[in-house]
Amino acid sequence: MKKKVVSVMLAVAMTAALLAGCGAKTGSGEKDSKEKYKVAYVARAQEDSFAAWLADEMKAEFKKYDDMTLEVFDGEANDEKENSIIENCITNGYDAIIVQPNNGEAQLPYIQQVVDAGIPCITTNPRVDCEGTGSVDADPYEQAKVNCELALEQVPQGAKVVVLNGPAGNFHSTERRKAWQKEFFDKRQDVEIVAEDIASWNKDEAMALMEDWVQAYGKIDAVISMNDNMAAGAIEVVKDNADYKGMLAYGVDGTAEACLLIKEGLMTSTGLQSAGDLAKMNVEYVHKVLKGEIKVTDVYDNVPAPLITSENVDEYITMYEKNGQIKK
Repeated sequence: MKKKVVSVMLAVAMTAALLAGCGAKTGSGEKDSKEKYKVAYVARAQEDSFAAWLADEMKAEFKKYDDMTLEVFDGEANDEKENSIIENCITNGYDAIIVQPNNGEAQLPYIQQVVDAGIPCITTNPRVDCEGTGSVDADPYEQAKVNCELALEQVPQGAKVVVLNGPAGNFHSTERRKAWQKEFFDKRQDVEIVAEDIASWNKDEAMALMEDWVQAYGKIDAVISMNDNMAAGAIEVVKDNADYKGMLAYGVDGTAEACLLIKEGLMTSTGLQSAGDLAKMNVEYVHKVLKGEIKVTDVYDNVPAPLITSENVDEYITMYEKNGQIKK
């Protein structure tokens, strides 16, 4: 039986409220032994396969603690919505707020409001440079670089490629694109970028772009994508087209879907961004901050970025089978 990725959609309701900040703090308050710390996790978009995976891992990690509770909010890849959720979390008096930004620049003033309200705040996937916060992230440059090193050997001479980018202003998207430029395109000037556009991490948007590019440019030798979701969208458009057999496709995240595509020979490689590791580190750190063991400003860490290819994909598929994201 063909293996399938299990999708989990989170339904979240919230109302927006506005709160002006007051003096900045980085401390935490002690709780009564019967009280639990309330933590809010503001996810950027649950339609994004990686963001959904990370939210699920966050929920699983919080279940390991009997003195904390978690509420997850869906920003729906909308800056205004995510900013309103952050304000609402301040108003509702959460003990800590973990923010996964949709657009770091857009969320920065609202993250600053969290700091000014004296609420410990950790930014994750990607981190946002805001004084008074902590961060748990990956190195997006390294995530792309591991793909670039492989692509230098695999992409044929004179290849025509297309590039799919994440949201403008997103730290992970811009850093991954910088890596591809410096570590691949500058070294392989024979390669032609025939089209490049923003698909905002979204599979459907990537499909729409790929459909246009196939019509406009014919043969495409490789898809260079800043995440797996967009790469999967591009692959979906041409997977049954014999003219595109052997097309290379590179992504980042190491999602369950990407691993199955690599196993099928439809995707070339991906740099793993382990949602499990990110969640574990976020939860451990926020717990230490709330217990007064460390300051939130002491929180700064990265997860590793191993490369997944056809040679090692089976071990990651096994991992996803064990956690229920892939059904046998």
